[in-house]
Amino acid sequence: MDNEVVDIGGRSVVGVLPPARSRKLAKVPFVELADGRLQGVVSSGSDPARVYVSTVAAKTHALTCATNNNRPCGGLGGYPCKHLQSLMDEAVLQYGIERVARYLRVTVPPEAAKGSDLRSYMEFTRGSAPTSVVFSRFLRYLAYLELPAAADPVPEMHWFPATGAGR
Repeated sequence: MDNEVVDIGGRSVVGVLPPARSRKLAKVPFVELADGRLQGVVSSGSDPARVYVSTVAAKTHALTCATNNNRPCGGLGGYPCKHLQSLMDEAVLQYGIERVARYLRVTVPPEAAKGSDLRSYMEFTRGSAPTSVVFSRFLRYLAYLELPAAADPVPEMHWFPATGAGR
């Protein structure tokens, strides 16, 4: 189990795992392992006002990538587009290759795990995913940034790098 529930003074909280390595938020501000998918929001390389919701399904490795307005990504084919590649790279930075591979059910040989490209061990298909749900969750989590500072952890924010992480 990745998150451990801890009792602190009569309150139960979920322990938050620190990121495997710090990551930059400008390109991929949101990445999570949830709902049987690696999913997140990726900034457009050409239009600063556009973002893409990108997902990789566990086990089947079905790919989806569309704008927040549900327009399909023009670069998505039988192989991950640049948005999906960025999402997978950032997931490995955030969670570590072992955890991402385990979640997506990818077999990576132990001797190849360090410095390995996870995509080289996957076979992809095109799929569908509820992009609006992923984008809505991202927007809801952004609202947490407007809360006053507190010492208590916010378990829903596990995907967000801790203070001092690379930006």
